[in-house]
Amino acid sequence: MDNTQLIERAIAGDKDAFCALYDLYKDKLYRYAYYRLGNREDAEDAVSECILSAWKQIGILRSSAAFQTWIFRILSRCCARRIKLTILDREKTAAAQDFYVGQTQADTVSVEVREALAQLSQSEADIVLLSAVAGLTSEEIAAQVGMTAGGVRSKLSRSLTKMRNYLEG
Repeated sequence: MDNTQLIERAIAGDKDAFCALYDLYKDKLYRYAYYRLGNREDAEDAVSECILSAWKQIGILRSSAAFQTWIFRILSRCCARRIKLTILDREKTAAAQDFYVGQTQADTVSVEVREALAQLSQSEADIVLLSAVAGLTSEEIAAQVGMTAGGVRSKLSRSLTKMRNYLEG
């Protein structure tokens, strides 16, 4: 069964089809959330929240072609909510936390990428993550962020150059 059939069956309420879609998208969703949020636990929580929300709302999805953009839009909102909660929690506790204790080599690379992403504006970082991590096309990203596909490609190129310059500097 192809993606379109799975999506159409999920829209019709087929739990098994939705689970199969989850299996297809879970790694991309997790990577996007991980790079956006910076730690595994928050990324896992955001993906879980996204999937639950998507299951509840799948019936309103009008086009199977819009599924990938739709689910990443949900995940983006879940990540933004987690970031807001984290900021509020930090303000309440006023305690600095060290997120980088006991890193593995892979974590070090992830830290460097997150630091490079931090050099970008939120909209630039979102475009990079939606492209590089989620695998969305410039047209799909454009639909999500309210830009033209050409504008997305241009902003993506400039953002990647900024990241490259940061990592090489």
